[in-house]
Amino acid sequence: MQKLEEIYKLLPTDVEKRLKTEVAFQDEQIQEIRLRALRPLFVKTNKKKYFLSDENGDWIITSRHIKEAVEKLGGYSLYAFEEELKQGYLTVLGGHRVGFCGRAVLEEGRVKTLRQVSSLNIRIAGEVKGCAEEWIPYLFENNRLCHTFIVSPPGCGKTTLLRDIIRCLSYGIGCKEGYNVGVVDERGELAAMKDGVPQMDIGPCTDVQENCPKGEGMLFLLRSMTPDVIAVDELGKEADFIGVEALLHAGVTLISTVHGSDMNGMLKNKKIKQMLEEMENGRILFLSNRWGIGTVQEIWDNLGQKRYERRVESCSFKE
Repeated sequence: MQKLEEIYKLLPTDVEKRLKTEVAFQDEQIQEIRLRALRPLFVKTNKKKYFLSDENGDWIITSRHIKEAVEKLGGYSLYAFEEELKQGYLTVLGGHRVGFCGRAVLEEGRVKTLRQVSSLNIRIAGEVKGCAEEWIPYLFENNRLCHTFIVSPPGCGKTTLLRDIIRCLSYGIGCKEGYNVGVVDERGELAAMKDGVPQMDIGPCTDVQENCPKGEGMLFLLRSMTPDVIAVDELGKEADFIGVEALLHAGVTLISTVHGSDMNGMLKNKKIKQMLEEMENGRILFLSNRWGIGTVQEIWDNLGQKRYERRVESCSFKE
């Protein structure tokens, strides 16, 4: 049974009841819940997409629903999460991520915050233990762990796969020994910390620096925790690379997710291209949802050699 209690607490009461009583996806895994003002309630599962309806037709989300959800997310004070509104998303207990759309308030040409929120996209955090175990051997070259990028468009399971790679390396699953893994969890999605304790299983030898920019977090972990591996989610912005050079020179392995769809797209990021050229051994795992979310479609090395290509319709995440 999927645990959604953290999400239900953030929803308007009647939306919560509607989701709990919906028969269609009782044995499915909910991946997204979308609330759009004056539009039907939308749910995406691991099997299908639904516009919820009742005997009167589509079940419409009202402005009141949006307002109530936003108030709950902000602890009934918008000032409590101005920074999150500016970024367009909020990570909540359990590692779930809530995205916002509305009217942007600008200051010197930059988004200061959002007003009149009109849409909410709740993405359910997925913990799929074992989904990385098949791929761990591909991450080694001559018994040495390679720097690794996990690449895909949004919604294809990058974060879920990264989390399970962290778990495997920390336990030593598929390896000769366990690794000390440092995680920079900028948005709280990887470990889902509560009172300093990870709510996700990320292994016994993993240290988490939460709510910290990726670049600064890498340097912090290098100074304080002597990790063998540092893992980050969604590497890409200029500021993210502050700690990467120090990490590489320290002999620490980087494992990260990156938005993209193919090697050409990866090489358009000058920083990532430079990293691939400089690193001794690298791996790039390309994911897709062509045969289900979490499908590893290709694996390349940093020299441009293809190490694996999927040729059968199988091996996506098993929910």
